[in-house]
Amino acid sequence: MNTTLQALLSEIEHFGQANDAAHDERGRRMLNITRGTGEFLAHVIASLGARDILEVGTSNGYSTLWLADAVAARGGKVTTIEMAPDKVAMARKNFAAAGLDGVITQREGDAGQVLAQTPDGAYDLVFLDSERAAYPGWWLDLKRILRPHGLLIVDNATSHAAEMAPFVHVVNADGGFTTSLVEVGKGEFVAGRDADLARHWAGWRES
Repeated sequence: MNTTLQALLSEIEHFGQANDAAHDERGRRMLNITRGTGEFLAHVIASLGARDILEVGTSNGYSTLWLADAVAARGGKVTTIEMAPDKVAMARKNFAAAGLDGVITQREGDAGQVLAQTPDGAYDLVFLDSERAAYPGWWLDLKRILRPHGLLIVDNATSHAAEMAPFVHVVNADGGFTTSLVEVGKGEFVAGRDADLARHWAGWRES
């Protein structure tokens, strides 16, 4: 990661923290992942050799930049979905400032509709950080668009465990996926068809 991106990520972190402290309304908050989660995502991408990434929930693009920087070296791409126009615009500026806008495709609109239109096996990794109540309804499309050795990673698995519980139940009941919980940041729920791969990350800790 170059120094320009490091500085930008720190700037976005501070903005997000100050903004979220000033606003209670969910729609006005950035709700960014932690730096430790960004490092975890980058490590997973490098280990998988992932090239095609989908993110559901762009916000101001902080997490997207971690994903894009990790995948850019191998000629990969990140597609990120966001419904709020103001956050789409904010993220676009951050992507340009980082010089990673050529790696990132922004999709503005309803994530459920975008997922339904996505081809089978399109992604090596899907990162989910959006409306938790909608996740169970997205499951059939989420598993359809993942490649055989792909991974689904979902944020807020410990910080919002009760809200995540219905989705965790749906995935575990599927039978075709192995899951694990990674104790980093706000907690990451990891699911994959490859049992060893999904369990591999359970012991990962922040540096």
